[in-house]
Amino acid sequence: MKLLSTKSLAIAFAASVVSMSALAQNWPTKNVTVVVPWPPGGPSDIAARPWAKQLTEGLGKSFIIDNRAGGGGNIGTAAVVRAQPDGHTLLITSSAPIVINPSVYKNMTFDPLKDLAPVSNLLRVPLVLVAHPSVPAKNLKELIAHIQSKKGQFSYASSGAGTPQHLTGELFNSVQKLNMTHVPYKGSAPAISDLLGGHIPMMFDSTIAIMPHIKSGKVRPIAISSAKRSPLLPDVPTFAEAGIPAVESYAWYGLFAPAKTPAPVIAKINAETIKFMKSPEFEKIRADTGSDYVGDTPANFTKFVQAESAKWSKVAKQSGATVD
Repeated sequence: MKLLSTKSLAIAFAASVVSMSALAQNWPTKNVTVVVPWPPGGPSDIAARPWAKQLTEGLGKSFIIDNRAGGGGNIGTAAVVRAQPDGHTLLITSSAPIVINPSVYKNMTFDPLKDLAPVSNLLRVPLVLVAHPSVPAKNLKELIAHIQSKKGQFSYASSGAGTPQHLTGELFNSVQKLNMTHVPYKGSAPAISDLLGGHIPMMFDSTIAIMPHIKSGKVRPIAISSAKRSPLLPDVPTFAEAGIPAVESYAWYGLFAPAKTPAPVIAKINAETIKFMKSPEFEKIRADTGSDYVGDTPANFTKFVQAESAKWSKVAKQSGATVD
């Protein structure tokens, strides 16, 4: 009886492996909903829409972008968490709901590290510290001295509480003990508008959003948060070059599936995504946004997400940043 039981288990296991392999081979068997938990036209769409277009053309099923905004990305992300884990509901999002929101929102309905399966990073965009031309500082050392001279009466803007822009500002604030006041806006556009008008002196924003205003000379770039200089801003030093290596930060955008999606399905989605990321169309997107190539395996992307979660949890705790 014991031998029969072991044999039966082996047969059942083999059948399940064959079944999952068949599921992966046939994926997608129907149209795929791709939730972007932000309004249309935002940075996440820059990666999501061309990705969906290529997979639609290559796999014969429609990949439909569903912009489901609200709650700092939590509403759309929660919808994916609740979806069937069969590869037909996916998530493309910025880092906020994955590695920041759990530390700044008091009431989260899901745990991103447990309830989502990372597939691949798509874009990793550095943030630029920019100042209004009226700020009497041409470099980071002068800016720090200017902020310190204000003795707590200096503000910086971000595209919203709990965003990478906000937490990068808090990281800078904490590392340099600057005592700046955070002013959150509802998106990059209104924050940039107030910066251009001189109503707020400084902000962090992604190269995607701020580059046109740097090129026009309406804002002054002070430093960039990447590990090395950006080809888009070759004359702008990194924080590390300016003596503050702890301020390294990116606005990144990744692809996720619901937890418990079969590993072979995840592997196929990843393979199709990497194929897209090596296409000429995506090469141009990377060049235009200043992103490094960040296509990766699900295992490596999982490690990256875990490290980012630990990093921003520490920053949130030190700064006391909260949203609700």
